Amino acid sequence: MSSPQAIICGSIAIDRIMNFSGQYRDLIHPDKLHVLSLSVLLEELKESPGGVGANIANSLALLGDHPVLLGSVGHDAEQYINKLSAAGINTNFVHFSSLATASFNVITDIEGSQVGGFYPGAMSDSQSLTLKPWSTKNIFVVISPHDPKTMKTQVAECQKHGLRLLYDPGQQVMNVSGDDLQEGVAAAEVVIVNDYEASMLAKKITATEAQLKSKVPIFITTYGKDGSIIEGSKLERSIKVPAVKPTKVVDPTGAGDAYRAGFIFGHLRQWDLNTCGQLGAVVASFVIEQHGTQPQLSKESIMKRYQATFKERIEL
Repeated sequence: MSSPQAIICGSIAIDRIMNFSGQYRDLIHPDKLHVLSLSVLLEELKESPGGVGANIANSLALLGDHPVLLGSVGHDAEQYINKLSAAGINTNFVHFSSLATASFNVITDIEGSQVGGFYPGAMSDSQSLTLKPWSTKNIFVVISPHDPKTMKTQVAECQKHGLRLLYDPGQQVMNVSGDDLQEGVAAAEVVIVNDYEASMLAKKITATEAQLKSKVPIFITTYGKDGSIIEGSKLERSIKVPAVKPTKVVDPTGAGDAYRAGFIFGHLRQWDLNTCGQLGAVVASFVIEQHGTQPQLSKESIMKRYQATFKERIEL
């Protein structure tokens, strides 16, 4: 049986990634949070194509998959969309809005802590991004952070049509209602969040983290340089996946998206969960080595690093 078609629902954006050599914790004084005012001297500023949906789709294409990208952009992103199409991503269902393309602006300190702001723009014009064309197909839907109303609609479509779902609310966990988050968790085969998002997700659906993880067959929590843990009702015991050491640390922005792509690639092919997580960790390590969230690398380099790290081969 062939692997399911991956449908990646999520943001498509232009990232402005900035770095400074200090630490946020040295600048933020808890007793002055009510008058918080920070200004940092930036060492780096890079503008690059991004957006969680596009990042996941790009890394999936690098691995050899051909995902469908479902998102909304402005006409200022036509060249960007053409580039994604040339990389092997199906962009036929991308909606072009009269609004400007979404933009993520983030400042990262030397420890990898980040403060960012997201301008939704065209992402808010996403009412046409429906899963109806695939309602009877063999697909695997990924709902990553984008317009909260559209995320809600897409979760409902997955429930209605019995579609397999990976739910990744990401930073939108703050902007999606507790009821809608609960629906996403209930519909999902896989939930993936970072450790902060896991805490917020549990809080908003009024559950403990242990209760939250027991609601989902596969629940993945990422911990940055401390790797990831795969848990859930499907597993008898948790799986600890170590982070893969990059050759150098430049910027962590987009590493989580790359991890998701690696995991999804293996999961679509029914690999064991440990191998899926390890591939995710390998792909993430390449993103950390550069500015920008969409690395350009070969399958050979991914397989080589996987074998060097985990002492076993995979074929992509």
